[in-house]
Amino acid sequence: MSGNRRKAFLVSAAIVGGALLMTACDGTDAATDTGAAQSSDSAAPSGSSAAGSGQGTAKGSDAKDEGTEDAAGSGADTGNGKREQVEQSCGANDISWSTKSETQAGGYILISAKAKPGITCYLPAALPIVAFGSDGTEAGPAEQAVGEQIKLSGSTTAYAGVQTKTTKENGGKELDFIIVAVNDGDDPVSLPVGTITVDDPIVTNWHTAPADAVPFS
Repeated sequence: MSGNRRKAFLVSAAIVGGALLMTACDGTDAATDTGAAQSSDSAAPSGSSAAGSGQGTAKGSDAKDEGTEDAAGSGADTGNGKREQVEQSCGANDISWSTKSETQAGGYILISAKAKPGITCYLPAALPIVAFGSDGTEAGPAEQAVGEQIKLSGSTTAYAGVQTKTTKENGGKELDFIIVAVNDGDDPVSLPVGTITVDDPIVTNWHTAPADAVPFS
């Protein structure tokens, strides 16, 4: 993604951060319910009696609810009458998020990400996107190489650490929330944090142990 396009994404994400703050964790409940209702429609047989009427499979393509695993008939056809789940990448709305202030490494924010009930998805082997403020300031990498892909399902939790200030000088932006997305095309969420000072921030890769997500500048 070009620098101008990426900055535009982050600035747009920051502008809507305040509105997302109250709804970030609940944003997909209605979508999940809708997907389940559609999947029950697709489970009804379609075929012989309606042949030639043009109506037999009208709802068949609408059954899969994006971002969930509980839609009937979803997955890839194995050819033996069974269907297997297709692995999917996590989106911000597939995840239950939380943040916690930690004191190690001069102080940092620990981000926790867990799949919502009924969802299995994969965090890519890439740096989380973490932005601050209306100008779209983005956290740089705290590690030299990206981590491994992480499968989120059930109680599995992924962690990333954000150090909001790495400079020694006084000053910086005073904020009380951060903006997080899984990748550039994702819909970001706004996560509340205590009052933080932001100046040249960094973020770690995703890890399955919180002790591995301590950022060192």
